[in-house]
Amino acid sequence: MSSGADASQGGWSRRRFLGALGGTAAVVAVPAPASAPAGPESTPVATPAPAPGAHRTGRTAGPRPLYLGTYTSVDGGGTGIGLATYDPATGRITGAGTLTGVADPSYLAVHPDGRTLYAVDERTAGAVTAVRLADRKVLGSRSTGGAGPCHLSVHPTGRWLLSANYTSGSVAVHPIGPSGALGERTALVQHSSPQPGPGQDGPHAHQFVTSPDGGHVLAVDLGTDTVYTYRLDTTKGTLTEVSQAHTRAGAGPRHLTFHPGGKYAYLANEVDDTVAVCAYDPATGALSIGDPQSSGSTGDTTNYPAQILVTPNGSYAYLANRGDNTLARYAVEADGARLRLLDTVPVSGDFPRQIAFSPDGTLLFTANQRSSTVSVFLVDGATGQLRLAGAPFASPVAVCALPL
Repeated sequence: MSSGADASQGGWSRRRFLGALGGTAAVVAVPAPASAPAGPESTPVATPAPAPGAHRTGRTAGPRPLYLGTYTSVDGGGTGIGLATYDPATGRITGAGTLTGVADPSYLAVHPDGRTLYAVDERTAGAVTAVRLADRKVLGSRSTGGAGPCHLSVHPTGRWLLSANYTSGSVAVHPIGPSGALGERTALVQHSSPQPGPGQDGPHAHQFVTSPDGGHVLAVDLGTDTVYTYRLDTTKGTLTEVSQAHTRAGAGPRHLTFHPGGKYAYLANEVDDTVAVCAYDPATGALSIGDPQSSGSTGDTTNYPAQILVTPNGSYAYLANRGDNTLARYAVEADGARLRLLDTVPVSGDFPRQIAFSPDGTLLFTANQRSSTVSVFLVDGATGQLRLAGAPFASPVAVCALPL
């Protein structure tokens, strides 16, 4: 299911191949964001860097920063991390140039203090890169020790960066210094057991996140149909496996998100087009995966669930469906123990690869890879209903949208 090669080096990973199928014309036809890059470094922008912790506060007056991930080594792709702002009341996006110098930044995350942006370099020689937001200075890159890193997250302590190598099926940990720069890797764990699932050529780590209690970190592996739970030594940055949770064979788990209550999580299964409710035990880190449920896709086309999110109040969940090109809306019931499918809404784009809430949860952004657009929805806090906030914003091969 994966070639294990990077597009810039003569091959295509399965992730890129899926995103490109049927999408070449759309990528070429959609223009780049307003304000093209001005030079070989980064483009100066008027938007100030967020103050420490600003991305965790409620709605703020005035435009807010938005960072956009892309592939730089594919036809029609971007030239670096897209820079933009958005209106927190209307969702309107305004382009503000590009920060160059980061190769294939397909996934982005921000430090808890709001000062540093992190990006994967999704290439065969995988790396992670730190960018200081105050002046857009690239602070350097570190090897992930694997191929095709596709996801990263910052531990709540702000001291460790967690990354997942898709192509090679491994997870890595890097220390974060006081300046936000990354140190040498402290851990690299290769997934080797169980054996790959049906149709898979090996392990494919797709996500690496921290549990709400902060006591464990969990890695979702599409290739082995497994979610691995590790204990992170927050002094040394090392990993110890403590548990494995297995989906049904061939489910292809891709993305996990936790309910705010901390006892349940929801798993998007890419290959068999389902979602599942999972029970989580904070004391042991053990995850128990429930029965598969509908993604809401119609079956008219092959569908690949991408990412699932839960509203900050824990009342609703949303699933991005690539192929069906919809957002499925679920009611979250029984204190998080149950999902009930309510409806689906078109994303007004093609192949929604990633979704993200604004910090206050009133806006939902979808990065639509094949149409090279970002759609924004207004979220009704009472009903969870979504309303498209104007025309989608053009962004080359949009695979990640990070609103602060």
